[in-house]
Amino acid sequence: MGRETKEIQENRKTRHKMVVVGPHISIITLNVNGLNSPIKRHRVAGWIKEQDPTICCLQETHLSPKDKHRLRVKGWRTILQANNEQKKAGVAILISDKVDFKAKQIKKDKEGQYIMIKGTLHQEDITLINIYAPNTGAPKFVKQLLIELKEDINNNTIIVGDLNTPLTPMDRTSRQKINKEIIELNEKLDQMDL
Repeated sequence: MGRETKEIQENRKTRHKMVVVGPHISIITLNVNGLNSPIKRHRVAGWIKEQDPTICCLQETHLSPKDKHRLRVKGWRTILQANNEQKKAGVAILISDKVDFKAKQIKKDKEGQYIMIKGTLHQEDITLINIYAPNTGAPKFVKQLLIELKEDINNNTIIVGDLNTPLTPMDRTSRQKINKEIIELNEKLDQMDL
């Protein structure tokens, strides 16, 4: 019994230290391959609640611009998304109600391939870019997008998503080759210090 009390006291001290150190954030990302099925939306919402992240980034939502209500998850009221009218592609960022987040700037495309949010999270500047690169020409698309967003990218930028590109040998299957476009994308990532 005395040992259990000591463990509880140590846990309290650890929790107290974490609060003093400052809040942390957790980000999860998932290619959902379509959210038009109510059953699938329910399963994804359950997964988000179970993971309990600060920020959840989804790719390939296949929702239209007027389908924002389909992404509702209790505890994540801030929902920002970029969608295509034809219900193709689509990206979304859900931000937990447990954090102090204020959006300052949002950039997105009409094809639903990316969304960028600049804001503050716990009074710290943050830029979050969620990308769903097209299946064909992905390296070129990502490289061009990074060039376009260059002025918005800094050391507080987090880039997530489905790039549809094997950036390293670990990311590819034995059939996939690293081609010139992938090499150029990696060079651009290095040049931008990403």
